[in-house]
Amino acid sequence: MTIQRVLVANRGEIALRIIRACHEEGLEAVAVYSDADRSAPYVRAADLAVHLGPAPAAQSYLVIDKLVAAARSSGAQAIHPGFGFLSERAPFARAVEEAGLVFVGPPASAIEAMGDKTEARRRMEAAGVPVVPGAMAAVSDPAVAASLADSLGYPVLVKAAAGGGGKGMRVVREAADLAPALVSAASEAQKAFGDPAVYLEKFIERPRHVEIQILADGRRTIHLGERECSVQRRHQKLLEEAPSVAVTPALRERMGAAAVAAAKAVGYRSAGTCEFLLAADGSFYFLEMNTRIQVEHPVTELVYGVDLVREQLRIARGLEMSVADGPLVPRGWAIECRITSEDPANGFLPSTGRIAFLRAPAGPGVRWDSGVETGDEVTLYYDSMLAKLIVHGASRAAAIGRMERALRELVVVGVATNQPFHLRLLADQAFREGAIDIQFLERRPDLVAGAPDPVVLERLAIAAALAEDERRRAQKPAISGEPAARRTSAWRDQARREGLR
Repeated sequence: MTIQRVLVANRGEIALRIIRACHEEGLEAVAVYSDADRSAPYVRAADLAVHLGPAPAAQSYLVIDKLVAAARSSGAQAIHPGFGFLSERAPFARAVEEAGLVFVGPPASAIEAMGDKTEARRRMEAAGVPVVPGAMAAVSDPAVAASLADSLGYPVLVKAAAGGGGKGMRVVREAADLAPALVSAASEAQKAFGDPAVYLEKFIERPRHVEIQILADGRRTIHLGERECSVQRRHQKLLEEAPSVAVTPALRERMGAAAVAAAKAVGYRSAGTCEFLLAADGSFYFLEMNTRIQVEHPVTELVYGVDLVREQLRIARGLEMSVADGPLVPRGWAIECRITSEDPANGFLPSTGRIAFLRAPAGPGVRWDSGVETGDEVTLYYDSMLAKLIVHGASRAAAIGRMERALRELVVVGVATNQPFHLRLLADQAFREGAIDIQFLERRPDLVAGAPDPVVLERLAIAAALAEDERRRAQKPAISGEPAARRTSAWRDQARREGLR
């Protein structure tokens, strides 16, 4: 099928990212939006836009029939799912295929195989990919779970069979805690994924979370190196970088070969990511495969010079990937900070409200992937991520310095963000030395909720005062009797305020 128009079944920064890639590929892009996103930047950037319904995702972005109908009514030939929402749901990919449309992603069969974690473990073992010791099937009987946990040795990890992102996951260090953990993990898995199935695996102490980027076009399956994703809070990634200080060229090739074998084992096509636990001794274990584009894909793009979303679009059109054959070598270092509307000083609770003012960082080696702008309303309906701040430098030290500068340039007034946390993390000596693992932040509560950066506080105070002044001026009624020559020009006022900023 000839693809000329692509419907983007997502919202926010990833929708805008995909729309831009479509335009660069010479394709038209169709946005979908809920009541809450009617005037969002990504909607305005699209060639067409289709209304889905009310703000709750369950009534808009998660309704398969509405998305397929939107594609048909808009004349789109393909659907790109982005990440989150329905991106890893095999029924969605299958519905797209059955509607005679192209799913910009892997086949439904590959999503299905990797979506069930226990099935994925079985396939990986068969393909020779190392997996964490544990169950090959879901476990619900406490007695069976206790026997398995005894054979594995405590601590063990209870994990949702159908999920990811830390949902339905519990670390169990003592036998007495196993039964309650099974119940609570199953309940959380049911709420998050509609499937209460959980399984057990050995809990590895202080590993790194390292993932390998895969690209497959049906002819070749290649890897584009690793991303270090060990800085996590409650299993949620906060900062990612590429490459990893812990991965040598030889280890990169071994992990890359394992990821390629994993992708081939399920007939994978498009961009995908294999996640591994990397132990201190260099041994690594397959965790899961994310059958979609990742939030942190920009760091790989910057060090390898590859546009992964454009490659997805090429592959969906039946074209070969544009990446040259042969080994790829990372150039420089890239770091990504997820900028979320969460307040580190208040337990990372979500912050909502209107963005009264936003100034994005810029300059050499700085990339700002955002879905919001000044005047936008931040609600509780969707994920708290406002933007991704990505930098590239010649070395890790250079990238850290550039990220610190960029973070201090960032100004967001109206909602709290995790900006102060990122600055504390980047200044930390252990982080600068690369001495991190997935439990790093659990041992460092001082980084999670420390004192804000004074430079940032000062800039926020100035920006907040200017935003309030602007609001008051906008509300002040005009004086009709004032001579025209003496009236204030809105354009002149705006220029003066920009100058003050």
